[in-house]
Amino acid sequence: MSTTFLAEIVLPGVGRSVSVARRCVGEVLTVAGHEDVNDVRLVVSELVTNAVAHTASGEPGGFVTVEISSLDAVTAYLEVIDDGSAGTVPEARNADVSECRGRGLWLVETYAAQWGVRDEGYRRRVVWVEMSTQNGMSASAARA
Repeated sequence: MSTTFLAEIVLPGVGRSVSVARRCVGEVLTVAGHEDVNDVRLVVSELVTNAVAHTASGEPGGFVTVEISSLDAVTAYLEVIDDGSAGTVPEARNADVSECRGRGLWLVETYAAQWGVRDEGYRRRVVWVEMSTQNGMSASAARA
């Protein structure tokens, strides 16, 4: 499978960047011919939100970078690159029903065909996700 790089978006580490990332990712994938980008938009919202809320990207002068690629006509590959966070690793957890937060990575895990995290040195962490953009294709069917 060959990867086709589509775009890179560099955003300030502020809350308003979440909606910009969601909109830009949707537009880039649609222009590239991907049919169903709604789940991808949801997942990028969660990942950018986490970067702003839980990493140094949310500190003054911080940035979040979103790289958008196609693996093929029906599979998107995204990387959300943040400024890192000392001692924490993003992982899905089971939030208590009374909690208002804590379900973002559970959503990522639910909708993504695959996802993961890698550190790339000082102040650079990448959360990557591979997702189907085929109409009606669920994440579980994409994984099969």
